Amino acid sequence: MRCVAPATVSPQLSPNDQARRLGRLAARCLWHELALYPKPGLVSLRDRGAHNDMDAAVFVRSLFALRPWFVELACAGARRAQFGELRSLGIRAERVMLAATLGANTHRGAIFTLGLLAAAAGSLSARCLFPTDDGLRSTLVAHWGADLAIEWRTADAPSHGSMMAARYGAGGARGQAIRGFPAVFDVALPALRNAVARGAGPQRARLAAFFALLESVEDTNVLYRGGRAGLAFVREAARDFARSGGPFARDAYARADALHRTFIDRRLSPGGCADLLAAALFVDAIQTAVE
Repeated sequence: MRCVAPATVSPQLSPNDQARRLGRLAARCLWHELALYPKPGLVSLRDRGAHNDMDAAVFVRSLFALRPWFVELACAGARRAQFGELRSLGIRAERVMLAATLGANTHRGAIFTLGLLAAAAGSLSARCLFPTDDGLRSTLVAHWGADLAIEWRTADAPSHGSMMAARYGAGGARGQAIRGFPAVFDVALPALRNAVARGAGPQRARLAAFFALLESVEDTNVLYRGGRAGLAFVREAARDFARSGGPFARDAYARADALHRTFIDRRLSPGGCADLLAAALFVDAIQTAVE
């Protein structure tokens, strides 16, 4: 597929180059999420977290397999494609992911979240508009919000998120998308930017964003594994981490590592927060031209 709209976030890039840039940044942000440690309960370059069916090598295969599909989604956004086309691309991307991982669900939520944001960024670049927070959110909601709401109500393919939505009333990824990803723009990005403003390096700033998400998000992966009690534990642990100085405390990494071990013991894996962190890093990257 070729982009047919004159998309430029960086004016010197051709439409196809701009889409490739967005796809490259999406995959790179999935890498940054994977590389972050300690990240309680989740797979990293250090260990498998609370998972026994996947490790870092599986995640790397997945993110490389998905990069071309984020390019496709950015191209579709540049054309203001209908939601049905985005959905079809996402389904095909998921099949490629599952083939690359031998069936492990590494990035299903990220395909949805980052895919929509890549499409929104593609749409803005086609109009030579900078991808501000408000611009990305309003584009997503205006172009695909109504179809997302219908999809949320009528989806017949079961997932952990849909099951937890039915059982607990949690919005999950679709609920986030319908509202323009408040967890990304109102929680993770402010925490990331505030940490950077205070002099934090990339790892500490990403840790700040991740723990902000743990504290506020109804993570359907946590609900699936631990129910309401598990979610309450995760949120209280994140609040306690923040009260103790958060990522700026002298013992921040030791405390986060101890939580990681506890999450593993409880089999808690906040995969939804991981996807939202990658999405926040993607938005930050396309705005700051960080490669």
